[in-house]
This record gives sequence, structure tokens and C-alpha cells, in this order.
Amino acid sequence: MNELLPVIPEKITVHLGGSSDKNADNVTVDFPDYIKNCASCEIYPTWPDASIRANIYAMISFALNRVYTQYYRVRNHDFDITNNTAEDQSYIRGHAVFDVINDVVDEIFNSYIKRAGSVEPLFAAYCNGTTSTCRGLSQWGSVSLAEQGYTAYGILKYYYGDNIEIVENAPVGDLLLAEPPMPLRLGIADDTVRFVELRLNRIGKNYPAIPKVSEVSIVFTDETKAAVKEFQRIFGMPVTGVVDRSTWYRIQFIYSGVKRLNEVESEGVSLDEVSLQLPTAIYEGETGIYVSVLQYYLQAVSIYYAEVPSIEVDGIYGPKTAEAVAAVQNLFGLEQTGSVDRQTLFAVYDIYLGVADVIRETDVTTAAQYGGQLLAVGSTGGDVSILQSYINVLSGVYDTITPPEITGTYDAATEAAVSEIQRIFGITVTGITGPITWDTIASEYELIADGDRFTSGQYGGDIYNTEAGA
Repeated sequence: MNELLPVIPEKITVHLGGSSDKNADNVTVDFPDYIKNCASCEIYPTWPDASIRANIYAMISFALNRVYTQYYRVRNHDFDITNNTAEDQSYIRGHAVFDVINDVVDEIFNSYIKRAGSVEPLFAAYCNGTTSTCRGLSQWGSVSLAEQGYTAYGILKYYYGDNIEIVENAPVGDLLLAEPPMPLRLGIADDTVRFVELRLNRIGKNYPAIPKVSEVSIVFTDETKAAVKEFQRIFGMPVTGVVDRSTWYRIQFIYSGVKRLNEVESEGVSLDEVSLQLPTAIYEGETGIYVSVLQYYLQAVSIYYAEVPSIEVDGIYGPKTAEAVAAVQNLFGLEQTGSVDRQTLFAVYDIYLGVADVIRETDVTTAAQYGGQLLAVGSTGGDVSILQSYINVLSGVYDTITPPEITGTYDAATEAAVSEIQRIFGITVTGITGPITWDTIASEYELIADGDRFTSGQYGGDIYNTEAGA
């Protein structure tokens, strides 16, 4: 399973105006250089090694907590941290770096503190311990402990508790899942949808008017939309049911607040809350259901966009698929790699939604065409009713399918029936109805409606000449 664990940013943007609400320059620097500067501003190179290391671990974790929770970004600031010691930690542009601190930071800059059972970097609050005190590490107190023989880890446990761990050799890179490339709306599938649902459900404990999403998944359903709309109403935002940039950051802001992620004693973020359900990219040479879904969208788009070549839906990411992907990337002004990242997938889906209604209106086949919106538990409407009616017809031929009631609500019974159909036809079992599953069900429905599929012993309607012995 993929996991959205913290990464060490290559760079960090620092607000130089002291307080976050003052207009001032920002400076973007390499993350290790930032930590070296802070440490050289706040502690002394003559301190014991254990004390220096404990303080640097705290500084790294503090800064990473600001980046990971997007503390300032969700407050509509364009920086990650300030140089105001009342809010964050000291940073003085051009300050000299001590050799001892330089060496220690180079050794441990990709390590941080976390609590057992949580994944986010600890909000490792600290103070000098003389002119100011806090619920965290005392910098001068750490010197005294080191002189008593405490190790760096022992010092950190003394101040932050026994349930802390040090994560070593964390990867360096960009945060894997920031804001979605495009607004999240009904029927879209992405890991950011799951994150929104998890966060809204947690926020709902403090704001019970927000309806619970009964089954958290990657699909934006009617339940998700209802929860988003109530969240927007409560917090004075335009009530659209769409997660745009402002709604996305407001959800993250409130979530961090109710979880107290920017406090020493936070509720913490569990591993389940950051598990990724979808691949972060799809490359040439890969196979499977995700490739088939991508090809389905591309095939439909190619009908209306001459720039996009027509391809076969075979679940194999070959050169023709890469060519079609590159064509869509060109349409959207994206780098033409021929590989699919989240931004490219959103672009393909966005184009498909624009043509889906036209396809449904112009297609003359018996069964309804896929409408473009993924269906999962919590989805409602006419497409769900159609799906349930098709499943009921299939259940007359395949006795392992338990037909759901035709209610227009995608409930557990519908999910179970879809899962069984996926098993029968060799589709990855998810219980979610996307284009491949929809087309499989619709095609089988047509065959049954035309009399080409029968249950065991069922009369097929043909008249045989008994005299000929047929």
C-alpha cells in the first residue's frame, strides 16, 4: 500500500518580516541550509554534542510540522514558516554557520521526531529555558541534561515523553499530495477525495451538523457533496458542493485545528489517514484496470478532438496510448511526457466530462452509455437506478448475483452485486462502477435483453424440427 508519509522538502520559504501578518520579503532556501542558519542563531557550538543534536532534531521536526500541515499555506500565506521566534524559530539572512552545527545538520537533516502511532512530524515546541519557558524542550536545560550523561534521544524523551520515535533517512522531495490540480466535484475519483472525506468526518465530530460520509473512498459521491456543502455553510463560504482551492485549504485548516496538529500534545494523524489508494503515476509498459480506464476516456475524447489519436481499450499502456496522452498534455499546455501524473489524469477526465453528455445523446444502442461519473456507496440519481435495473436483469442469468432494490441509491447491496459482477467478468473487484464495469454490465444487459443469454434449462425461443431429429 502506498503511504503519504512526510518527506524532507528540498527547499523551504521563510517570511522575513517577523510576524506572519506583516508585509515583508520571503526567501526560499535549501532546507538543510535553513536548519543550519536557525541552529547557528539559537544555540552555541560549545554545547555538548547530545544537546546540539537534540536541539537540531527539535528544529527539524518543528519546521517539518509547519510544512506537512501547510500551517501558513492554509491561512492564505505564500510561505512555509516565519523568522519570528514568538511563532516559529530564528532565521537571519546571511548569518554565519558554525562548523560543528554544519556537520551535525548534514548528518541528520533528513531525520525527525514523531509520536508512536502517528505519522506527522512532532510539533517540537522549544524555548531557551531562561527568559522564556514552554511545554517543550528547554535549550539551556538540554545542556544540563547532556552534562548529566543524557543522550540526544534521552533529552528528547525527557521533554516530549516516552512515546516518541526518531525517523531516520526520510526521503527528500516534494509533498506527494498537495491541493488537487482541479476542483473536486461529483463523480470524480482521486486520493484527494478520500482525504477530504476523512477530514470532513473528523471535523464532523466537533461540528455534528456536517453529515457523515458513510463509506470513505476515492469517489466523490452525493454524500461527499452534502458534507462539503454543509461545511461551506457553517464556515461562511459559497455553498457549491465543489471543493475548490479555497474550500480545500479551509478544510485542511479546520482539520488541523480540531486535531491540534500544531501543538505538542496533538491527536495525531494515523497511517490509515494518509494511505494512498491510487497510483501516483502511470507509465508506458504498465497494464491493468487503471490503464483500461485511462484508455476508455482517451478513446471517447479522440472522437471529438482530432489531435488525439484513437486507441484500443486493451489495458496495455503501449506507444499508441502514450501518443494519445501526449496529445492531451499538449492541449492543456502540460509537459508532453506521454506518462500520466495526477494533473494529466485530471485533464483527461475534464475533457471527457465535456463530451460525455454528447456521447449519451447521440448513441443509439439499447443500453445507456457511461455518464462520466464514478458510482460508489453514497451515489444517488438516475444512473444508479439504471445500473440497478441492469443488475436485476443480469441476476436472472447469473445466480450468484443478488439483485439490489431499484432505489436510485448506491447502497451496500448494490456494491455487493457490482463486486460479484466484477469477479465474474475478471474486472478488479472494487465495488465501484466506473466506465469498464458500466460497459460490461450494459453490454451483458443488451445480450440478455436480445435473448442471447439464458439460464440453465431456459427455453431460448427457437423452434426446432423434431422430425429432423434436431
